[in-house]
Amino acid sequence: MVRKNKEIYRLPLTNDYVFKRVFAKEGNEDILKDFLEAILDISIKKVEVKNPELPKNIADEKLGILDLKVHIDDKIVVDVEIQMKNEHDIEHRSTRYMTKLSSDQLKTKEPYPELKKVIVVNLLNFVYYKRNSYHLIAHMKFEETKEKEYIDLGYEKEDEIVTDDLEMHFIELPKFKKKNPGVATKLEQWLWMLIGEEEKVKMAEKENKEIEKVVEELDEISLDEKERELYEARQRAIFEYNYTMYTAEKR
Repeated sequence: MVRKNKEIYRLPLTNDYVFKRVFAKEGNEDILKDFLEAILDISIKKVEVKNPELPKNIADEKLGILDLKVHIDDKIVVDVEIQMKNEHDIEHRSTRYMTKLSSDQLKTKEPYPELKKVIVVNLLNFVYYKRNSYHLIAHMKFEETKEKEYIDLGYEKEDEIVTDDLEMHFIELPKFKKKNPGVATKLEQWLWMLIGEEEKVKMAEKENKEIEKVVEELDEISLDEKERELYEARQRAIFEYNYTMYTAEKR
């Protein structure tokens, strides 16, 4: 947790309840827009959260229930999820979310060319992939051409990406902490905000007014007794779920 002073202990933005409470709140669209621009490296005009509601039972054991579904400029559908514990299934979860977001659009009977691009963003508090980067971006790619199937068609360079309509992002926070960068980019500013490194957060606030807004929002939430109770209920549910899974594995 980040401590602003002796009185305020900020609730961590890596808790999925706190994360959704901040980014899905009506009036915080500029915060969400800046956050997604940093991750996706694109310019965004408008964001719309499609599932802003929080479940009545915040201690629900289904830990993925608090993901964030966002429409960007009426062209892109994004699902953002935070995972604090490695369940060894992130690639399967991401694929499932991606295909569901795509198939849900087909239910509206839109023509194929009008389907929105689908992006899944995974914020991970663990290292999962053997890649030398903390921000991994994946697309559907062609395999290398087999020699026995080669035809000289004059292409100096072959297409590598099958489609731009499907995209996955994996941000592994432990790798980012190990690199220990400054706050020169928006992405660096936001990742330090997520991690809650006090000195880096202070630096990020000076560079980014949206980070400053998040700090103020977190301070307000952290001082609210009811909000803290909801956060603690969620934490207990996560702990109990993880303990149940651990004992099940042991058995």
